[in-house]
Amino acid sequence: MVKKAATIYACVECGAQATKWLGRCPECNAWNSYAAEETAPRDSTPGSAPVGIADVEADAAPRLSTRIPALDRVLGGGLVFGAVTLVGGEPGVGKSTLLLQAAQQLAQHGMVLYVSGEESPRQISLRARRLGTTHERIRLFAETCVERIIAEAERMKPAAVVIDSIQTVRTSTSDTAAGSVSQVRDSAGILMTAAKRLSIPIFLIGHITKEGTIAGPKSLEHIVDTVLYFEGEKLQDFRIVRAHKNRFGPVNEVALFEMHDSGLCEVPNPSAALIAQRSAAPGSAVVAAIEGTRPILIELQALVSKTTFPSPRRMALGIDANRVSLLLAVLEKRNGGSYLANDVYVNLAGGLVVDEPAIDLGIIAALVSSQKAVAIPPHTVVFGEVGLLGEIRNVSQADLRSREAAALGFKRVIVPRANAAEIRADVEVIGVRRVEEFLAAMFA
Repeated sequence: MVKKAATIYACVECGAQATKWLGRCPECNAWNSYAAEETAPRDSTPGSAPVGIADVEADAAPRLSTRIPALDRVLGGGLVFGAVTLVGGEPGVGKSTLLLQAAQQLAQHGMVLYVSGEESPRQISLRARRLGTTHERIRLFAETCVERIIAEAERMKPAAVVIDSIQTVRTSTSDTAAGSVSQVRDSAGILMTAAKRLSIPIFLIGHITKEGTIAGPKSLEHIVDTVLYFEGEKLQDFRIVRAHKNRFGPVNEVALFEMHDSGLCEVPNPSAALIAQRSAAPGSAVVAAIEGTRPILIELQALVSKTTFPSPRRMALGIDANRVSLLLAVLEKRNGGSYLANDVYVNLAGGLVVDEPAIDLGIIAALVSSQKAVAIPPHTVVFGEVGLLGEIRNVSQADLRSREAAALGFKRVIVPRANAAEIRADVEVIGVRRVEEFLAAMFA
């Protein structure tokens, strides 16, 4: 029995669906954003029979190394056969460059099919020559039809497929234009099914909207196995690849690259690179953060200056501005100085974005250092979460953070008292319980 095709309506802004046309989207409040979509008829023929969960082989899935250690680590140890990985980032940040370099290495395992709907083979070849990614097993395919791409993959049986980009391909099962909500969703679904059936890893490049999210329906990120965000300022050299979703590895794992004329180069020691230009001036503090599974030392800078505005300014880059305001209130209450007549600027050097509360103690140290015009000793690292009542709460993996500090030559760490006993690193450990105690130990 075959069901009739049904008409649904989808918001082109956020992807929300409805069974009738709506003047305003209830999810994103956009006006006149709903467009009609014809859903493909579905066959009610039953599929495969269910099996017992204990009968399914649970051996670890084999992985295909990209031969780029940082990228392998973010992926959880390499590519899983049949997995679909979505790589998102702003235009020009280096997504195509990274995947061309990955294709060069994956070609050691077999053919690599590089599909481009945006650039011609000649344009890609010009960039490939500059990057030195001209392996004879890389095959360029200027095509936007999903069915033809899958047919070519079935014929070639490549080691991996790169789709540049998911917003430019379309499937014949939908009559809408490429890049529309239904096309992006349906094309990704068909490619996912083909990847599982053929056991071929597929990379999808996705565009980023002005809000910083991957363009297209939110279901796109739910369809794929792994979502990687490519972050970084185009005017800076550092690029960060961060895993936001990974069915086969840890999330929030990061890899740090540096952009050169010849392409992206892995930064083997991110901590050393991020604090290499650290200044010993007042307002600079080094914090130990955990990104994914690895510790990273970051310079946190603060500038407290007298305001010329009726309402003082509060700005933060790389951290939550609301968190800075909260910590300023704690300092005001705990005799950490008065900031009502000061503008406050806080920045994480290097362009990183960190949202873990363990950097709270570093924010407080940098703020007080800037206001008092007293530099923090250059051999000191701090980390710890600060509560509203002025208590300093313990954080995870304190010993791992301290070992990273010791490896880079730091001699002293100031940590929550609850974490002090677990640290075995070769550093002086000072445990503090409250903000007042921390300020006395830091600026005595």
